[in-house]
Amino acid sequence: MEDTSTQSEPDGPDGEAVEGGRDREDGGEGVDDLAELRDRVDAEYDFDDFGPADMARMSADEWDAAFDPETWITGPRLLDRIEAELKTRIARREVFGLLERVREDGEERVLVYSDEGYAIVRPSGEVTGRGTVLRDVEPLVALAAMEEYDVADPPEDWSLPHPDSVPEGSGEFGNLMIQVVAAVQVVAGVALLGASFLTDLDSIVGPAMGAVFLLVGLFLFAMVANARLSDRFRSEEYRDRLRALREAEERPEFVPLDGEGLTEETDDR
Repeated sequence: MEDTSTQSEPDGPDGEAVEGGRDREDGGEGVDDLAELRDRVDAEYDFDDFGPADMARMSADEWDAAFDPETWITGPRLLDRIEAELKTRIARREVFGLLERVREDGEERVLVYSDEGYAIVRPSGEVTGRGTVLRDVEPLVALAAMEEYDVADPPEDWSLPHPDSVPEGSGEFGNLMIQVVAAVQVVAGVALLGASFLTDLDSIVGPAMGAVFLLVGLFLFAMVANARLSDRFRSEEYRDRLRALREAEERPEFVPLDGEGLTEETDDR
């Protein structure tokens, strides 16, 4: 009888077929894991409102799962999409900056700059720059490079507003409501304190409650005054930045682009 205890593992085509089957099985598990990770990323992140905070929170694996490099949009189409997306964001006041389509060294690029920073988008999808503008633009380029992302059509008047058109503040209705509540609190506090002293009540509850109402009312009035001052300060700062951009005859010195602009701002600079 033949002793098979020392028989070696099969070689040749059969052995290769077994090994190939293992590889396919491992590959199937990898595909399943990737699909599961993509489903989790889609559930956790809102790509219609994707911002710098979401980008910073993403891990490297989540980024690779969400943005498949083989399906990214690049070239002139990417520049067109990011230009439209930036115009929409500027119109919504979500991005502060001037937008230009620039040609340099035979290559078109999208440039966004403000008085504090800039971002340059190349057809490959590479983004360079500095400051808050760069942090705002980076996630938008990632979104514009996705085929599944629908880029909204920008409005006709998408540019930054004229400094004189910026209001002093916002939320006046809310401030008015708080003032009404504060006035009621003050009146109630004064009434309770007056009634306690005029009737010579021995209880301390009335004066204590009156003092509480009075303090709450004064606190609300102070809060409204502080909010108005803050709004006025922010509005004035915003107008100053707008004036600085409008009055600048050239791009800031820190912008490393000297190429010819292919599009013009529509803000009557």
